[in-house]
Amino acid sequence: MGIKGLQGFVTGVCPGACRTIDLREMAEKHRIDHPDFLPVIVVDAMSCVRQWYTPESWVCGGQWREYLANLEDFIKAFTAAGIKLVFYFDGVVEDKKRDEWIKRRLKNKKEIARIFQFIKTHRKQPGRGMFVIPSALPTFTRFALKSLGQKTVCTLQEADCEVAAYGLQHNCMGILGQDSDYLIYNTCPYFSIEKLRLDRLVTVMYSREELCRALGLSLAHLPLFACLLGNDVVPESMLEGFWRKCLATSPHTNNSYNRRTNILLAVADYISKIPCSYSSLKHLEEMLPLGSDKTLLYRGVESYLLPGQQSPWIPPDLTNCQKFSLQQQTALCQDKEIFQLAKEQHIRSENYTIFNILSNGETECSNSLEDDCDREIPGQALIYRPARQHIYSVLLESGKGGAYPLVKEWFVYSGNPLQQPELIQPVQPSVPGGTPNLKTLWFAKGPEVEKQRYSTFLACFHLQDWMEELQALEAPVAAFCCLLAYLMMQVSSLSLEDLNAFVAVILCLKGKSAAQLAGLQLAQVDPRAVHLGAVFVRGLTTLLMANSTCGFPFRMDDLMPWEMFDGKLFQEKYQQSHQGCSMEELLEGSESLYAPFQNLKSLICKVCVATKRTIQSRPRGSGFIRGTQQREFNPRFRQTHGSSFVPPYHNQMRGFQWRNPQPQGREHRVGHPDWRRRFHFPPQ
Repeated sequence: MGIKGLQGFVTGVCPGACRTIDLREMAEKHRIDHPDFLPVIVVDAMSCVRQWYTPESWVCGGQWREYLANLEDFIKAFTAAGIKLVFYFDGVVEDKKRDEWIKRRLKNKKEIARIFQFIKTHRKQPGRGMFVIPSALPTFTRFALKSLGQKTVCTLQEADCEVAAYGLQHNCMGILGQDSDYLIYNTCPYFSIEKLRLDRLVTVMYSREELCRALGLSLAHLPLFACLLGNDVVPESMLEGFWRKCLATSPHTNNSYNRRTNILLAVADYISKIPCSYSSLKHLEEMLPLGSDKTLLYRGVESYLLPGQQSPWIPPDLTNCQKFSLQQQTALCQDKEIFQLAKEQHIRSENYTIFNILSNGETECSNSLEDDCDREIPGQALIYRPARQHIYSVLLESGKGGAYPLVKEWFVYSGNPLQQPELIQPVQPSVPGGTPNLKTLWFAKGPEVEKQRYSTFLACFHLQDWMEELQALEAPVAAFCCLLAYLMMQVSSLSLEDLNAFVAVILCLKGKSAAQLAGLQLAQVDPRAVHLGAVFVRGLTTLLMANSTCGFPFRMDDLMPWEMFDGKLFQEKYQQSHQGCSMEELLEGSESLYAPFQNLKSLICKVCVATKRTIQSRPRGSGFIRGTQQREFNPRFRQTHGSSFVPPYHNQMRGFQWRNPQPQGREHRVGHPDWRRRFHFPPQ
C-alpha cells in the first residue's frame, strides 16, 4: 500500500531526493564496482502492470497479443543494456491487508459502474483518465513473463518485503516499482516505473538518504516514521490525536503546504527529539490509543526489517521472527510431499492459486469489467463457482471418508458486500472410474494417468463424456471449447449469435500479428460484449486452477488469452454476428475456416443438447440495452452445500425490455445448424 502522501512529499517538498539517472550508466558502474555480480533489477511487477499495459483498447477484454509484444520490448530494452530482470508478484493477500483490499475492491466497483454508464451513453471506450486494467491482467502477466524466459517469483507474503529482501541479499542494482514503502526499507536503490523512458532507459531514482536529510532523521528512524504516519499494520484512525499534538508543537508547519505534508514534517520533528530506543517505542505504545493490541508499533517497525537487520527500536532477541514456521502445521493439506510441491510451483509461478487453498483454505478474486445492471448475465464469480467447487473437491480430496473442509472465498460480484468470506462446500465431480487422489494426479506417470488427468479436468466443467472429441483438437482449441461449452451450459441467456462470435474469434485470431490487431478499428463499443469479454477471460483463470489441480493435462501456455482471445476482435465479431452478417464476412472470407467453424459450433451444441440446454437465436442488431436496474440476486448461486452440479442460470427477464423489440428467438439444435437465413451451411 505504501505510506499515504510520502511519494508526493518526496517529489514536491524535497526534490533533492529525486534524481534522474541513466540505467545503462548505472549498470556499467555496477559491473566495475561488483565484477562478480551481473547487474540485476528486481521488479515489483504488481506496481508496473498499469504502465506495461499500453494498448489503446482496454475495455473489450484485453489486447493480449499487443500486451505480450509490449512485455517482449520491455525485456529486450534491458537485455540490450546487459541488465537482468527478476519479476516479483503478490502471491497472497495477508490478513492485515484484507480491510484495505476490500476498500479498494468496493471503490473499483463504483469506477467500473461509471465506465459502463459511459459506454452505454457514448458507445465508445472512456478516456485514459477512467482506465482500469483488463480483468486478470496480473495473473496472465506472470505467465507471459515466464513464457518469455524471465525469472518470475510469486511471493508467500506481501511482495514489497520479499522484493526489498531480494534486492539487498543479491546485491541488486535497484528495485523498479512505484511504492513508497521502498523508501522505508533499508535496501538497494529505488527506481520509478512511472518515470521510466524505455527508449533511453532513463528514470528517476528516489534517495532515502536525501529524504532523511530533509526530515532531520536517520535511516534507522524511517520504519517508526512510516508506522506513525499509518501503514498496513498501524491504522491511520488510531493516529489522528497524535498528529494533532505533533502539529501543535512542530516548528516546521507551513501554511503553503497541505495538511498531510505538515503532518509528515511534524511527525519527523517529534521522532528526531526522542531517544532511539525500545523504551521510547514502549512509551509511544502506551501513549497511542492502540486498543487491545499494544504491540502494533513493534510489529509495524519489525515488518520493515529484512533478514539479518536489527533496529534500535527493538531488542535484538525479538527481531526477525519466522512468520511461516507453522505454515505446514496449520495447513489444510497435511501431506508434506504434496504441500511442498505446491509451494515450490507457487514460488516459481508455475501453478495458479492452489497453494493458497492448500495452505489456508482461502482464495480471492478481484474486480472484473462486469455490468452490475445487466440482469441476464450473473457475475463471473457465480458462473464459475460450480467448477471451483469440483476443483476444491479434487484438491482437498473431500468425500474420501474424511471431513469436508470449506473454502473461504473473497470474490467480487454484484450482491456481495465483502463483509466476510463466503464458505464454499467442495462438490465431487463425476469422474469416470472415480476421482483419483492428488498423489496419482501429481506424481504418477504413464498413459493411463495422463488419461485420468484429462478426464478429471473435464469433469470439473461437466464435460467428462466428451473426452474423445476434445482430445482430437489442438490443445488451445480444446481448452477454448471446454470453457465455451461450460459457459453456454451455465448461462442460458447466451445466444447462438454469442456462440458464433466466440468461435469466429479463435479461428480468425490464428495468424494475426499484434500489429494487425492493434490496427483494428471499432465504430462503436457494445457494453454487453465488454461484459462477456471479461467473463470469458476470467474463465481462463478457472481453467488454470483446474489444470494446476489435475496435474497439468494441458501446458499452461495453451491456456493463455493470446492463444484464443482478443478484445477488439471479439467486439467486431459480436457486433457482426448480432447484426446478421454472412458467414463469409464473419470469417473474413477465409473458406478454409468454414468447416472448422461448423465443427466447433456443432460440438458445443451437442454438449448443450446432452444437458437439455437449447441455444436460441436472439439477434440484438445494433441496438444497445440500457439497463439501469441492478440485477436481481439469484439465490441458487448461494447454494454451497449441494451435492450436485449447480443448474444453469435461468433468467425470466422480468421487466426487461430490448431497446428495439426483437422477434422471438429460434432454437438451435444439432441437426439444424441454422444461424441466419443468409448462412447456407451444407447438410451435416
